[in-house]
Amino acid sequence: MPTALIPAPRGVVAGAGETRLTEDSGLYAGAGTEGVGRWLGGVLRAATGLPWREAREPAEARDGVRLALAPGLAPEAYRLVSDRTGVLVEGGDAAGVLHGAQTLRQLLGADAFRRAPVRRDQVWTVPHLTVEDAPRFRWRGLMLDVARHFMPKEGVLRYLDLMSAHKLNVLHLHLTDDQGWRVEIQRYPRLTEVGSWRARTKIGHRASPLWDDRPHGGHYTQDDLREIVAYAAERHIGVVPEIDVPGHSQAAIAAYPELGNSDVVDTAALTVWDTWGINPNVLAPTEDTLRFYEGVLEEVLDLFPADAGPFSPFVHIGGDECDKDQWRASPTAREQIASLGLADEDALQSWFIGHFDGWLAERGRRLIGWDEILQGGLAPGAAVSSWRGYAGGVTAARAGHDVVMCPEQQVYLDHRQDAGPDEPVPIGYVRTLEDVYRFEPVPAELTPEERTRVLGTQANVWTEVMEDQGRVDYQTFPRLAALAEVAWSELPAPADRDFPGFERRMTEHYRRLDALGVAYRPPGGPRPWQRRPGVLGRPVDGPPPAV
Repeated sequence: MPTALIPAPRGVVAGAGETRLTEDSGLYAGAGTEGVGRWLGGVLRAATGLPWREAREPAEARDGVRLALAPGLAPEAYRLVSDRTGVLVEGGDAAGVLHGAQTLRQLLGADAFRRAPVRRDQVWTVPHLTVEDAPRFRWRGLMLDVARHFMPKEGVLRYLDLMSAHKLNVLHLHLTDDQGWRVEIQRYPRLTEVGSWRARTKIGHRASPLWDDRPHGGHYTQDDLREIVAYAAERHIGVVPEIDVPGHSQAAIAAYPELGNSDVVDTAALTVWDTWGINPNVLAPTEDTLRFYEGVLEEVLDLFPADAGPFSPFVHIGGDECDKDQWRASPTAREQIASLGLADEDALQSWFIGHFDGWLAERGRRLIGWDEILQGGLAPGAAVSSWRGYAGGVTAARAGHDVVMCPEQQVYLDHRQDAGPDEPVPIGYVRTLEDVYRFEPVPAELTPEERTRVLGTQANVWTEVMEDQGRVDYQTFPRLAALAEVAWSELPAPADRDFPGFERRMTEHYRRLDALGVAYRPPGGPRPWQRRPGVLGRPVDGPPPAV
């Protein structure tokens, strides 16, 4: 029924009757909507078994589906009208038409999300109604950490489909970390030959005594990444790559020891890290390191073009959790501080980040990093991912920087979903479905002008304790559906949001997730095979602070 739409649309006016779709129904894609038409025809033919003939004129799609651009609508906005003439989906741009097509899919019922018909006699109907809709935020994202546990290409493509079904439009792809390097760089082949594999993996929190002694790894070839970017673009999703510097870099140092602080530690003895936490082995702050990563980024920019989707000009460079102890002990680092006239090691990191800020800007791209990059100041075009709480976002917005709100205490989906003992590998604060639904991305203390700097929000899925697709699904869903509504819909203040109504709509949405094969956390708690008894986590008691 129309009230089961997720995310909730701005307006729905119900009519009387319904449109019945049959073997005679056509699909018309007007100028500028051809890509959406190909996608919609593909999923509907698969799910319904109907031929969905391609109409050459709108009139040929009477009693079918018509797609068109409507210049009067805003970007990403759409209007869906189902009446006696069939179904018309109009959008302010092709992305808006796609969002409307996803709403149509929901209106057809959960079986419209399957890849083949399940009933020969199934009747496909759309209730007569008008839906008027547009997003609240421009940046509606999901960060996938494929560095800690590698997600094969097919898994990433699957998540792009899941994102599109929830009207999300930015995939932040965390490609490098201490535990693995996942992107092929042709001029530096050892990054994947050495850096993409670790000998074993810690099971659970880093204090756990358990190990998986099987090697773990994998990487995406350059053509894999081109495919991912193109697949995302067809769904009007932008992919923002993250190449983490100067911390979280042991996999790169293991491949090329000269990148590390070899005057302090024996970097040639380092291997790809097999446990979790903040790693002391960070990049050496030298000109040679800068040149190396310029070479990396030159290939990354080619793989992730600036015109490939929403926010595609952005490149994420990490900048978080850089332990400065090796720099403090390093004569090379101290000489660099002196030669640059810097105050200390924090200023040295700011110099490091600032170099790539300028380097990217010269190439028409924009740097985004975790909120630690605010230390020492940023160039005007740089943006901030506020993860340590709200404070980084407030500071960035007040300084004139764009910000994406993703505070750990609110929308880190590796955090546990319940306080019960059956929750698998319990990490962090309890963040229930309701908690995520009541998350408000815009800090209350910002002025109206400062609030315009909030591009939007994203959920972050860190995979230290997520060894396979089922674990990622469990931690991500159903909470990503709540985050999608927070990002898309015009909701009241958190305390006034109708969570019971959202739960009622989720009853139908669980059926859609079932059809899509998503191994979500059931409302009543984990299924027996979703538990991880005996695996040590890192639970944090009490409510999370709003910092």
